[in-house]
Amino acid sequence: MSILKLFCHVDDFCQWLVTSENAELLGVTRKRGPAPRLSLSEVMTIFIHFQQSYSRDFRAYDMQHVCEHMRREFPTLVSYTRFVALMPSVLPAMCL
Repeated sequence: MSILKLFCHVDDFCQWLVTSENAELLGVTRKRGPAPRLSLSEVMTIFIHFQQSYSRDFRAYDMQHVCEHMRREFPTLVSYTRFVALMPSVLPAMCL
């Protein structure tokens, strides 16, 4: 599946999730502070694409694939450390 198709499916799901009544219970509503540079759907798309790849080391995947080849698709890409910090925020949505 191409990254664009994957993003469209994930983004549709995230928009449904945020507008549903359970968004607050799942913790996917935005909290105080500055807005994250990557949206929920962008973080989920990168993480799902990593799971579909042959790579098993996320740091190497991020450095060698995402930062080099996916910069056009994700112009507001964050560093590896920040991305790892964002991962727990998408966990409830990923479980669905």
